[in-house]
Amino acid sequence: MHLFQPLLAGATLPGRLIACVGAVIGIALTIIVCSGLPPLGPDLPIIVAPLGASAVLVFAVPASPLAQPWSVVGGNVLSTLVGVAMFQAIPSLPLAAGCAVGGAILVMSLARCLHPPGGAAALTAVIGSQGIHAAGFAFAFAPVAINSIALVALGMFFHRATGRSYPHEPAVIPPTPVALIQPEDVDAALEDMHDSFDIAREDLDMLFAHAERHARARVGSARGG
Repeated sequence: MHLFQPLLAGATLPGRLIACVGAVIGIALTIIVCSGLPPLGPDLPIIVAPLGASAVLVFAVPASPLAQPWSVVGGNVLSTLVGVAMFQAIPSLPLAAGCAVGGAILVMSLARCLHPPGGAAALTAVIGSQGIHAAGFAFAFAPVAINSIALVALGMFFHRATGRSYPHEPAVIPPTPVALIQPEDVDAALEDMHDSFDIAREDLDMLFAHAERHARARVGSARGG
């Protein structure tokens, strides 16, 4: 039995340990940076809890579309704005909370910045402290936007220092002689499965191109042997 069995394809134990170090540095420095700013207001946190979930994405799965800079900043900020709007418009707390999260998913999807911690940011705007409620829409910018921008900036520096690509740039598909699987085949397969996957469409093309190259090499080696 292996001590480390990755849940996500391509994950390795050394990579996860690097992610742990990145999260430690990212969250700690975000708090230090934000604590040096002028006071945001009474009863407002220096850092919001959803940023912990953002750090998991930024440092553990930096290639994920959900972890890209616009997803982190846009997702957290827009979701918080939705949460504040729902809290102010809907008297029922349970209904406001539900509408905040559902509305956040819709707005993030339309703005192409789907980010799971955004749901928590929207919920925080509804069930948060009196200070958060008193701040109103300003809460989305201080501290949420400031926290998110600081984390993304630190993530960029950390990943460059450790040899990773962030923001993630899909690699160019290597040329292959008459590839059997074409992009339209991948699109058709995705429609058949009726699911969403945490991988960019371009990375899927690259994955299949590499797989086909290895398959051709394997078949050629077997024939040659």
